[in-house]
Order: sequence, then C-alpha cells, then structure tokens
Amino acid sequence: MKFLAYLICYCIYPFSFLFPRRKKKWAFGSFRGAFNDNAKYLFIHVSEQMPEINCAWLSINKAVVHEIRAKGLKAYYILSPAGIWFALTSKYWFFNAYSSDIMFCLSGGAVLVNLWHGLPLKRIEFDIDSGLLADRFVKKTLKERYFHPEVFKRPNYVVSSSELFSEVFARSFRIPRDRCLDLGLARNEILTWPEEKRMAFIDRYEPTLTKNLMDQMKRFSRVFVYMPTWRDSQNDFIAAGFDFKALETVLAESDSLFLVKPHANTVIESTALDGLNHIKLLPATLDVYPILPYTDVLVTDYSSIMYDYILMESKDVILYLFDYQEYISERPFIWSFDEMSYGHRAYDFDSLLNLIRDAGLRPNEDAKTLLAEKCWGENRKDACEKISSFFKQA
Repeated sequence: MKFLAYLICYCIYPFSFLFPRRKKKWAFGSFRGAFNDNAKYLFIHVSEQMPEINCAWLSINKAVVHEIRAKGLKAYYILSPAGIWFALTSKYWFFNAYSSDIMFCLSGGAVLVNLWHGLPLKRIEFDIDSGLLADRFVKKTLKERYFHPEVFKRPNYVVSSSELFSEVFARSFRIPRDRCLDLGLARNEILTWPEEKRMAFIDRYEPTLTKNLMDQMKRFSRVFVYMPTWRDSQNDFIAAGFDFKALETVLAESDSLFLVKPHANTVIESTALDGLNHIKLLPATLDVYPILPYTDVLVTDYSSIMYDYILMESKDVILYLFDYQEYISERPFIWSFDEMSYGHRAYDFDSLLNLIRDAGLRPNEDAKTLLAEKCWGENRKDACEKISSFFKQA
C-alpha cells in the first residue's frame, strides 16, 4: 500500500507544475500535520500583520485544522478540494522540514522555503557521511529515493541565523550560500517578548493544557525542563540514563519540578513516571516554547535547543552526556562540541543529581553571550518580520 501511495504521488507530481501560482498566496505546514515550530509562529505573524497576504495552514490532521480555525485563522485539510487547490496555487510554501510537511506531490512550481527546526550541532541531511542514515544521504539508494522524494528535492531557500550556520545549511541542503537567509528563527521571538505581549499570545493561541501547566509550574521553587535530542538508533536511552525515583527524591528536597519533553521521534514509557509528583512528562504535541521563559534550567544533551535557550537572560543549562561515546558513533558533530556548546556537564546520573541539588547554580553570562553571538549575531529578535518582509518583496 505504501508503494502504491507513492506511485500515485509520482503520477500526480508533474501536473502540479501546470497551475499558475499567486505571489500573495502563502501555504504553511509542519511535520505530521502538527501546528508547531517556526512555521506556526511565522504563519500567525503573517495572518495578523499582513492582511494583503492570503495565507493558510494545510494539514493532514483534521483535528489540527479545526483547532486553528477556532483561533480565527485560515486552515484547510490538505486532502480536501479547498486544501489541494490552495496548495496548487500558492507561490510560497513555508515548512519546518520538507515539502512533505504540506504534500510533496502538489509542490511542483512552488517556491519552497525551509524554516528548519533548529540550528544544527550535529551533521544533518547531505552533510551526513556515515551512520544509520548513510543509505539515504551517502549511498542514496533507490529505496530511499523512492520513499523519500521530499528529501531529494532541494528547497529554494533555507532560513538561517548567521553566517556560521548558513554555510552549514548550504552544504547540507546542496543549495547556493545566497539562498540561505540570515534572518533568525521565528519560534524564538516568544522567548524575548515582554511579558504582556507573551501572555496575550498565550491567551489567544495556546491550548488550555499549556495554561494549566503554567499554573502548576508556579507552585514550585525551581523548574527544570529536560529536552534531549533524538537518537538515530531510536533506542530507549531515557530509561537507560535515569532513575526517576531517585530523581524524585532530590527534586522534592528543593521543591523543584522536572518537566520531560522528549523529541517528537522519541518513545518514552509514561508508566515509569506514575506516582511521581515532581516529574511530569509533557505530551509530544505540546509546543514548549511558550513555557520556556517560565523555566529556570534547561537539561539537554546534544540538542540545539541550547542555542535557543541562551537567548534568555538569567537562565542556565545542564548538559547530561551519559551516552556521549555511543552518540558520537551514530552521528558526528559538525565542529568541536566543546567550542559550540554551553552548560554545566554531567557524564553520569549521580553528577546530574548533584547539579540539580546545587541551589547556587548560576549561569556564566560571558560564555552565553559569546556563543549567542556565534549563533545569532544580529538576528536575535524580529525574525518573523524579517522573513515575511523578504518574501513579500521578492
């Protein structure tokens, strides 16, 4: 069935080049039909600030479509006549990963704008030269080409943050350097907004789940948020790296909350947290960016979330690297991890507990500033305005 579905897609694809595409018609989408990440924030900005642009969110998930419409924004089920027509006649497609975030077979003739989902620390896409993804990006096998056509269709543009990362994106997506736009990431704006503006956004666009979570967070003295990157092997690394009962005891001592937000591709056994009052597993569908300003410490590993988190003042980072050697054997870093990372390091669980116990844990603002300059330069704010203005004038 999967083979036939892709065969139908390949039959449809050439006809998508025949439709005239309108410059002021913009389509937005995200992986698995979700409403999240950079595309979400850019879409809301364009919807609010650019009435001359006809923009819509296209999703394979009908529940997401209803959710967006309830917020007063335009959205279509991608397999509906209206959704197909909007996709076929929109000049610009904005997405978080690939054209399949909307629908690959309808993308012919569209200008594809890849907003990506973070600044890479490890090798991505065609910069990967070994490991479990080698069949796709190194060998480029027929099977990988057939079932992942969206990977092999180069975007017209990739949105970046600085000269340093644009060089990486150009190499990884096999596009010219001048098609990598140093404009910043749309999702980060909410991290540095004034409180009044951020709360107005949350009240209008975020679900009750987010608001309830924020109320719960206020009951604790400190809030940690654990956001690890995913492993190509997709092994259960969280179970291997944590004794949640021991962690619960340490958190209770300091009246702290530990939020666990795994990568969307990571599976975690939720029953492991049953009966624990200081550890909370967040749903995979929850947009964590609105709540990050209300956390105190990020716990991560090799994830570029650290680059976003350091945009906020008076917050700290713990790097929990218990599987460092195993991880780098799966996918190497682009550059020195020591030079392009920030945070207090823990290489085993006991060291992590000691850092969590440390009530005097304080950020190294000089180190944060130095790394933020490399990552963001002048693009720490107003990304949505910069990106939307560029394509309005293109």
